[in-house]
Amino acid sequence: MTSNAVSLFSSYTLGRISLANRIVMAPMTRSRAIGNVPNDLIATYYTQRAEAGLIITEGASPSPSGLGYARIPGLFRAEHVEGWKKTTDAVHRAGSRIFVQLVHTGRVSHPDNLPSGGRVVAPSAIAWENKLWVDGKGQVPVPTAHELTDSEIERTIEEFVHAAELAIEAGFDGVELHGANGYLIEQFLNTAANQRTDKWGGPIEHRIRFAVEVAKRTAARIGGDRVGIRVSPYSAAGGLRSDDDQVEELHALLASELQKIGLVYIHIVDHSQLGMPKVPDSVKEKIRSAFGGTIILSGGYDRERAEADLSTGRASLIAFGRPFLANPRLPTLLREGLPLAQPDVASLYSADEKGYTDYPIKP
Repeated sequence: MTSNAVSLFSSYTLGRISLANRIVMAPMTRSRAIGNVPNDLIATYYTQRAEAGLIITEGASPSPSGLGYARIPGLFRAEHVEGWKKTTDAVHRAGSRIFVQLVHTGRVSHPDNLPSGGRVVAPSAIAWENKLWVDGKGQVPVPTAHELTDSEIERTIEEFVHAAELAIEAGFDGVELHGANGYLIEQFLNTAANQRTDKWGGPIEHRIRFAVEVAKRTAARIGGDRVGIRVSPYSAAGGLRSDDDQVEELHALLASELQKIGLVYIHIVDHSQLGMPKVPDSVKEKIRSAFGGTIILSGGYDRERAEADLSTGRASLIAFGRPFLANPRLPTLLREGLPLAQPDVASLYSADEKGYTDYPIKP
């Protein structure tokens, strides 16, 4: 791979789909799904940003128990499928491709954010000592989660698989399993949330089992070429440990197992620019080497740094998050070297169009 052969604006084949460019819109929670159902406003938001070669949506829960934040979308009922079809149809008409991120919030949750039948769950009954927003109540303490039994773990895995099937029914090009940012899949990886002594905890071979089983069964159901995963080595999100001396060994082993399954990509996120611990190049290289397939990198990228990592082969695709918020036509702005607008932070998680779909569509 040479700098003359690849750029942010060159096409790319990802599994069974073709991307118009190598710019990915990163998944970002936006909290506009009233009643946890995707709506017309959400469809407008993603369609405005369809210059991206690939859009990865905000996390959609595969389970009532995974809807830990206020107003995040689900993907486990027929009304969710019908709601998401509005987005996938519009994005495809606009010329882009779209994956849905499947996220189960696990212990990063509050009962008052969950619908009937939902329950705050985790690998172990260890509280995340923090607060979460609940509409009408504000920031409230997070309770200690229920420790999943072995049979409940099996049901949770199948919820991911069922959601992936519904994603294809809803018109998505694929799914991204959210194994990052302190949510359930990563909770199994990390000893701060997983202190089990059975086959789901303890040594790294056991701690990766949940992620591997979700990936394996999802790939078996919809095809590995339609399944990616996001990981965040050294993350401290959700109260997880960033100082575990097995982080790199664990992620290399996980990447090797995912390669055997045939996943279409691994998405590595580095949120150090937002105050999280730095993700060293060493772990990125170990993941890249063990996986051998498409790598998406994200975290504080501008055009220059993105082009550098593409030209050296560190990444095949580059994901941009916050720049897409206030700049719906980000690829055009990057190509033409135009200044970027800054998002209104106060409206990131509000319930209406302000700070969501009202940014100017330019140039």
